[in-house]
Amino acid sequence: MPAIEIGRICIKSSGKENGRKCVIVDIIDQSFVLVTGPKNITGVKRRRVNIKHLIPTEHKLNINKGASDEEVAKALQEQNFLDFVKKVEKTITA
Repeated sequence: MPAIEIGRICIKSSGKENGRKCVIVDIIDQSFVLVTGPKNITGVKRRRVNIKHLIPTEHKLNINKGASDEEVAKALQEQNFLDFVKKVEKTITA
């Protein structure tokens, strides 16, 4: 099970969105991925993020590469992850 893969639900571990959950929608290169909350659900904007600033969870959505925010929101609802992603986690940053 790869930790960084499309559809993986992660927790942001730094920045103003620290502790919020997001979904990987594309892998840019070996250091960066494209994530989305979507913003209207978790507060995380669609943006490029360094993988060092993500904590992968064991949960994964079945979505296509580059899925839109609407497709991600629909998948979260269909796969019963809405309550999980809305909960903000406390993270420890170094």
